[in-house]
Amino acid sequence: MSAAVPAPGRARLPAVHLLLDDATCAPLLAQYGREQTVDAVRAELELLRAALFGGAAASPAGTAVQDAPDTSAAAILARTAERLRRANAPTLRAVYNLTGTVLHTNLGRALLPDEAVQAVVEALRWPMNLEWDIETGTRGDRDSLVEAQLRELTGAEAVTIVNNNAAAVLLMLNSLAQGREVIVSRGELVEIGGAFRIPDIMTRAGATLREVGTTNRTHPRDYAENAGPATAMMLKVHCSNYAITGFTREVTLPELAPLARERGIPLAVDLGSGTLVDLERYGLPHETTVRETLAQGADLVTFSGDKLLGGPQCGIIAGRRDLVEAIKRNPLKRALRVSKLTLAALAPVLNLYRAPDLLPQRLTTLRLLTRPAADMRALAESLLDPMRAALGDDYTVDTAPMASQIGSGALPVDRLPSHGLAIRARAGLRGNPLGVLERRLRALPRPVVGRIADDTLWLDLRCLEAGQREAFAAQLTQLQA
Repeated sequence: MSAAVPAPGRARLPAVHLLLDDATCAPLLAQYGREQTVDAVRAELELLRAALFGGAAASPAGTAVQDAPDTSAAAILARTAERLRRANAPTLRAVYNLTGTVLHTNLGRALLPDEAVQAVVEALRWPMNLEWDIETGTRGDRDSLVEAQLRELTGAEAVTIVNNNAAAVLLMLNSLAQGREVIVSRGELVEIGGAFRIPDIMTRAGATLREVGTTNRTHPRDYAENAGPATAMMLKVHCSNYAITGFTREVTLPELAPLARERGIPLAVDLGSGTLVDLERYGLPHETTVRETLAQGADLVTFSGDKLLGGPQCGIIAGRRDLVEAIKRNPLKRALRVSKLTLAALAPVLNLYRAPDLLPQRLTTLRLLTRPAADMRALAESLLDPMRAALGDDYTVDTAPMASQIGSGALPVDRLPSHGLAIRARAGLRGNPLGVLERRLRALPRPVVGRIADDTLWLDLRCLEAGQREAFAAQLTQLQA
């Protein structure tokens, strides 16, 4: 029997220790550490072995054919460096939001103003008085760090903070209505993003849903006829992401509050977006504020921190002191509490509201919502030539008026005049050219996220500010490749 012939290329693969001793590997060891680098080198060598053993043809002399993979140390270490870079690249990345939705849930909702960003940096670097009273030297309550500001801005007797508005609703129901009934109009049994449904949250909270009225019409008598000894709460829910029009009837808070007081039943409102100021003063459609909701008779209001408020993700419960204190005694409160980073970001955002005349300049969310369409039009015109040059002859690019939306359930049927770039594929192109372009835009160093509708890729420029224009235009040249 003849001796076994070595597989092609085996002898040319350098040993792991030789690759690690190569000068090219020194920066990798310094940046990524020895263990991770060794694993990456071995993974690259395994790929090479698989390629060489798995079908690379050999010449009669036993040498590999010309299309065999490069097995030099330099090539292996270059691929190792790229492997390590990809493995350590952040998965949470900055993107350009050109969807036309300002508070885009999938893109992180509200952007924080600089004051909040700096406060978070400080909280990351230093120990903080999160639950410690500096004046008394005793243990404190983390809610107290923002309670005075929120009481001032909302008119509430007390507040508590949890990690989002869904948690606020869950905690409120579990604390005040476990084992009892909660009355909700059928027209307000909403489902929002991520399959968050009021009936499901009610079940998880241990409360029983008592539906009243019909989908399109609910009357005060529907609440009155269903309120009884088993009723723990009346709940009104903000209709996020949709509006019912036509033959409709909704029971307003001023109508419902006297009945709730007469029966001794707490009246709660899941307000959702939770704006703290009248948006009409800034030229935007009116959205009921937290203060208005409490003034109209609500005992409790729950709302988000990262929607119209313009702060970090959190859920806020504001209202009657006795009810808030009962909620804070629930053991679930600890499970749902916020971190020091959330409170560090929230406090400076709330401070901005003390100067409402300066708010459109200082609060990022409001600045984006109130941008004049002329600003976006000028920006679109300045980007027209760079985009056309980047895309070549396969696409047409034009400036176009657009309609932005606030997003995250706030004012779902209202639109804000905007402007941007409309990109269409040339006639005769095969396949899905707009889908291909969308993927190319998402593959840029800072991904660009637009939306496709009516055979057009729309890039709404409301959320691209003037100071970001140069960086945005610079990376467009990479589309040419």
